[in-house]
Amino acid sequence: MAALAERRIIPHDELKARAEEKSEEKSEAAARPEHLRLLEALLFAAAVPLDEKTLAARLPEDIDLRVSLRALQAEYAPRGVNLMRIGNKWTFRTASDLSWLLTKEAVVPKKLSRAAIETLAVVAYHQPVTRAEVEEIRGVVMSKGTFDVLMETGWIRPRGRRKTPGRPITYGTTEDFLSQFGLEALNDLPGLEELKGSGLLDNRLPPGFAVPMPSDDPQLREDEDPLEPGDLDPGYLDLGLAPPPERVEE
Repeated sequence: MAALAERRIIPHDELKARAEEKSEEKSEAAARPEHLRLLEALLFAAAVPLDEKTLAARLPEDIDLRVSLRALQAEYAPRGVNLMRIGNKWTFRTASDLSWLLTKEAVVPKKLSRAAIETLAVVAYHQPVTRAEVEEIRGVVMSKGTFDVLMETGWIRPRGRRKTPGRPITYGTTEDFLSQFGLEALNDLPGLEELKGSGLLDNRLPPGFAVPMPSDDPQLREDEDPLEPGDLDPGYLDLGLAPPPERVEE
């Protein structure tokens, strides 16, 4: 059965309001300069920011480009997209206060080298420990990047300075380290028997071999001094004197 069209009588006041609304829209469109529409279209269509020379070449010669850009910029200021000046170029960008809408979080896996894994294990079990002490335990002179990578992951941090000649920086693990490896506390690290059972330690260990159990106490120990201003600067280089290594890390 064919559907019957619904007939509705529109009141005179409603018709008048609609007509006035359309009239206002047409008036606004007519009042807006045509060159602003041209400028708007050029900037929207461009894949990269455009310089003023490029824009001027596409607009009528009698147009003041600087004034037009500022007018368009003011027009878009309260909107979700803003007209931005980058150097001497112009482009439309998402309003800065709305950038979170388009932010995409991604976890980029980064594989640690064997050297970094070994260094992390030494720091975790022997903290607080200095760079020289890590090298002594591993029997290897570390490359500069090994500590840098672990610092970037946020798994180790500088704690203080050892009260020994040269006052080398001591390092320890962070809360991010515990979170990454699913640990509630440092004493949850696997012990000797667990490491043997997992195959991470050879069963033929020297007599008296033991796995140290670090403390979760963040307070500096008696042999540590507080860090000094400048110790955490990016350009700071921690130099420690280590005993002669048995081999050199590649």
